[in-house]
Amino acid sequence: MNKNEYKDMWVYVEHDGKAAHPVALELCCEVRKLCDLSGDRLVAVVAGELPESELDKVKDCGADGIIRVHGSGYERYNTEAYTNLFAQLCLKYKPSAVFVGGTVNGRDFAPRFAARIETGCTSDATELIYNPESGDIEFVEPAAGGKIMAVITIPVLRPQVGTIRPGTFNYAPTGRKETVEVIDEDISFDPERIRSEFIDFKSDAFDPELDISDCDTIVCVGNGLKDESLDKYRELAALLGGKIAATRPVVDRELLPYKLQVGQSGVMIKPKLYIGFGISGAVNHVTGVNADKFIAVNKDPNAPIFNYCDYGIVGDMDEVCDEMIRQLKG
Repeated sequence: MNKNEYKDMWVYVEHDGKAAHPVALELCCEVRKLCDLSGDRLVAVVAGELPESELDKVKDCGADGIIRVHGSGYERYNTEAYTNLFAQLCLKYKPSAVFVGGTVNGRDFAPRFAARIETGCTSDATELIYNPESGDIEFVEPAAGGKIMAVITIPVLRPQVGTIRPGTFNYAPTGRKETVEVIDEDISFDPERIRSEFIDFKSDAFDPELDISDCDTIVCVGNGLKDESLDKYRELAALLGGKIAATRPVVDRELLPYKLQVGQSGVMIKPKLYIGFGISGAVNHVTGVNADKFIAVNKDPNAPIFNYCDYGIVGDMDEVCDEMIRQLKG
């Protein structure tokens, strides 16, 4: 395989027919930076109909081009149609890299179409680095239970395929290019070949207390939490106008629900203020936190979390929480 024959970096724009998924816009902004370094064009791929106002958001992220795919088989998400779609497009246009949001749908079809065109696919990267010497993308992600950061590359095969979890990168539009090429492709997939059938859809009941992705203040508790102390951290979060969250061990202990789990295996958060109590600082957790102000409380002065925080407090987490509550009430 001649890698020089493969050009441009693609971002799959997932949508519900009304709005682009936030992770697609986040990826467009981040991949724009890679393209500026590599000299590739940033191309967004949209399957099905998406309002022009949403396509404008994609253009504002600095896209050089948009491939709009029309045809049957995309009325709802299904593995077969989307796998076929990207396999055909990649064989025709030969992109250097394809980035897909790590949603339920994205994680489903990305490795499948990568296998079909016999290339590699990595997942859940926390950082994307362009190597100018090799021309490869370096996908950086936690490994070995969060003990190390692994750098994964696809040095021989093309395109390089990767899925990125929502919230990993910032949505920061750089501005629209003077000209944006729009290519219309007609690729239909026979509905008879779709092996799943849509029966019904019922959305989960929305509980605002379980929605921490856009919360400005997060009080997060780790495995050092005593079962009987949970309420005081709820109180502290309420006094700060924020919400409580947890690490995976706390969720595994069934003290708090999964939707409040912060980290690579939970929710990626970007609060203005984050206070972590009794958290060791595993990579899988801290890479899920992008806070303007990061405060850590731990009785172990050598806890890894102190390597990541802006302010560290060495002390008993319950005592520190009690004092914070006292000061706020005073």
